[in-house]
Amino acid sequence: MTRKQATIAVRSGLNNDEQYGCVVPPIHLSTTYNFTDFNLPREHDYSRRGNPTRDVVQRTLAELEGGAGAVMTNTGMSAIHLLTAIFLNPGDLLVAPHDCYGGSYRLFDSMAKRGCYRVQFVDQNDEAALESALSQKPKLVLIESPSNPLLRVVDIAKICQAAKAVGAITVVDNTFLSPALQNPLALGADLVVHSCTKYLNGHSDVVAGAVIAKDAEMATELAWWANNIGVTGSAFDSYLLLRGIRTLAPRVELAQRNALAIVDYLKKQPLVKRLYHPSLPENPGHDIAVRQQKGFGAMLSFELDGDEQTLRRFLKGLSLFTLAESLGGVESLISHAATMTHAGMSAEARAAAGISETLLRISTGIEDGDDLIADLENGFRAASEG
Repeated sequence: MTRKQATIAVRSGLNNDEQYGCVVPPIHLSTTYNFTDFNLPREHDYSRRGNPTRDVVQRTLAELEGGAGAVMTNTGMSAIHLLTAIFLNPGDLLVAPHDCYGGSYRLFDSMAKRGCYRVQFVDQNDEAALESALSQKPKLVLIESPSNPLLRVVDIAKICQAAKAVGAITVVDNTFLSPALQNPLALGADLVVHSCTKYLNGHSDVVAGAVIAKDAEMATELAWWANNIGVTGSAFDSYLLLRGIRTLAPRVELAQRNALAIVDYLKKQPLVKRLYHPSLPENPGHDIAVRQQKGFGAMLSFELDGDEQTLRRFLKGLSLFTLAESLGGVESLISHAATMTHAGMSAEARAAAGISETLLRISTGIEDGDDLIADLENGFRAASEG
């Protein structure tokens, strides 16, 4: 994260209260606002369309990503759905990663089956497969880098350039890295989407999403449709999200440091069949990550060498790592992709994406790194006792 971005995150909205001089911007919980006269609304008239607290966090998100405007939504999935609702009509093609987040895969697949649009899931590291998909002139191209849960990295600038050459709108899911470690708009993307539930909030107490647009006209269209279909975020969630953003830089720095230590530890474990993290030279897209990202991130995955019982014993042996979905909080989480985050994909789709039945994903928190490694040691010891 640049020093300028860190300052934006910490200082956003401070000292703007002219009535009482509040340092921290207040929460505006009112749902409605009076008109000054007949047919003379104020800047805000109804909080679904606009709310002063949400305005502050939206400006912050746009500044952090270098965009012209942002819309905060009530969930990460509603942010994804907002994009498809605006830009895709029946018959239009969406090109998405074959190893994308399971919730995104489920949404695209189910909506395509209803005839809302067409979707093609592609290995975006396979140049021939991607070129074939783009030759069909998609309307929207979704990029997820690093991917969830296999941490594959793709060349955002290259894909955006190729997609724009065929007239496609490009959107990057930047949830895994946040603006602290990657800025897709600067790499050529038209839109950036976030599950703000994750790193941006960072405390596992808010469910929210966001879409940031590079172009002001597109940002205006996003705001109109977000109000139209009612997916905007609440005032209280906006306040909590802004509070979380203020500590984004130090949280990500510490979590990333812990992740690198855990990666080094897992490389030496005999029960780890395969390890996934962008810092590893063998990780798909490692060279791209070096030049495209400002760090390797705090997400990692590994395949356990064993069966379901081995998996169960390993997880039972953990006490600091919480078995739970989600990511990006101050606490360390571990999840089983096949039965949790990617349960919405069929077994065949998971296999095609390379998601094995023993794949575990870790979201590294900000606890003491030695304690986290000791906890994993307990897990491996328990797994070996069968």
